Amino acid sequence: MTASLVLGPMLRYVDETSASLWVETSAACTVELRVGVHSWTAATFAVHDHHYALVEAEGLPAGATLRYTLGIDGERVWPERDSPFPDPSIRTLHPDRRLRLAFGSCRTSVPHDAMGNATHGVDALRAYALDQAGNDDDDAVRPDLLALLGDQVYADSTSSEMQDFIASRRSLDEPPGEELKDYEEYAHLYKLAWSDEANRWLLSTVPSAMIFDDHDIRDDWNASLTWREKMNATTWWHGRIVAGLASYWVYQHLGNLSPAARAEDTLWRQVSAHTGAGELDLTADLEAFAERADSHPLSYRWSYCRDIGGVRIITVDSRAARVLDPGRRSLLDDAELTWLDEHFQGGVRHLLVATSLPFLLPRGLHHIESWDEALSEGAWGKLGARIGETLRQALDLEHWAAFQRSFRAIADRALEVADGKRGPAPQTVTFLSGDVHFSYIAEVERSSGSRILQAVCSPVRNPLPRALRFATVVMSYGVASPIGALVARSVKVPKPPFSWTTVKGPWFDNNLAVLEDTEDGMKLQWATGVTAGDARSPRLKEVATYTVPPRTRE
Repeated sequence: MTASLVLGPMLRYVDETSASLWVETSAACTVELRVGVHSWTAATFAVHDHHYALVEAEGLPAGATLRYTLGIDGERVWPERDSPFPDPSIRTLHPDRRLRLAFGSCRTSVPHDAMGNATHGVDALRAYALDQAGNDDDDAVRPDLLALLGDQVYADSTSSEMQDFIASRRSLDEPPGEELKDYEEYAHLYKLAWSDEANRWLLSTVPSAMIFDDHDIRDDWNASLTWREKMNATTWWHGRIVAGLASYWVYQHLGNLSPAARAEDTLWRQVSAHTGAGELDLTADLEAFAERADSHPLSYRWSYCRDIGGVRIITVDSRAARVLDPGRRSLLDDAELTWLDEHFQGGVRHLLVATSLPFLLPRGLHHIESWDEALSEGAWGKLGARIGETLRQALDLEHWAAFQRSFRAIADRALEVADGKRGPAPQTVTFLSGDVHFSYIAEVERSSGSRILQAVCSPVRNPLPRALRFATVVMSYGVASPIGALVARSVKVPKPPFSWTTVKGPWFDNNLAVLEDTEDGMKLQWATGVTAGDARSPRLKEVATYTVPPRTRE
């Protein structure tokens, strides 16, 4: 069988001298990445009769923009011969180039036609892709990294296209109904998410880094021990979590890793060491790994860290590493916290903490979530605990604020970095997040030391209904803050270690944000997609811009 390109190529980890390119193909084959006269190859590995390769290019010149082609068994497959987009390229990092980072979260996989835009809005990522394609020769607007901060796919809220595929395999009347059940369904959902021609081009030429959130697996994933026990009691959850984590490792996580980190990954060592006849089938080992990663979170770390142009980006798993036992609830287990502690240091221009869940929610919502955690843990007795748990799952009250032990631990570390107690203080300690389906920027109120900020960009494509927007504002802002503080104190939740305020926002548009490290400070910009007649040709429109200048040193 002649192999063809199914999905990708996706440009993943790129540094000063190396690049990684991920693909899915229709059959076993050898994939070749060619840059000028140089080439690198990789054989595919199989998972549930799907075929993947990650090609690692080494020895590239720093700070260069390098056009490339991709071949399968000697035949060029990318760029496509009739592509209207610029030729794909790899731009390696340069130590003197300041970071430019695009980020966002929450993107549903529905068609990019008038109907899809009417129900889910214009895909901000697609609008950004078309804008980048029109400015391909301008390195000043090209990001060094695209950070997708959760909910790349919605396993529990599927489109009609996905439901048609599910119905072709099994009855929608049987659990889990319209939700995903197994690896095959995850593979099809990723194809729907990443095969649009504009986004596919963008992902082939801009390096990407990713982290999961709940909808990549299921709404409220690991919200509480009660939630987890309820899921474990179903007939389908075990298959879902194994398929979800296994597919996440293949489609998202593998490309997050540097060559050195991949070399330490047990599964990747099997792939890279395979020299036998035929294609390596990783299915059994990958599923055993995914089952172990779920039941024993200490067995694997999904978080990762990298430095780019004087900026450190710590990407934190805020889902799989949770401790859910009553009295010990924590968003991060002890091993994860120890790892984070090692990287949560100064000595960089900006310290960025990328976590799918906002660390600093609007104050009203923060107090409500901290109150609900105390209520659910028994502050008002068994009846109050049942009410708290019901509210937690119904209203998604399970962010950092609902894990006060973790919130305070990270707040303390942020303050230590900002005050220069963990090395030279950076200009900012900035949390980058998504999840909540509205965007904003908040800042901790302090007169000296590093600025501590929260920048949120959500959704990329999945806007809240207008009624929920109103409810969100009521629960988050205005009188919600003082009332929420009183309610939190009624269950003896300690005051937060600092105060913060929303300095810009909220915006409920579909958005993609860009963070740029400039000489004047950190510049943040949110942009949305708008159409004028042609649903498939949106243009990018600025929603807001905010520059965080360095604090004047006394």
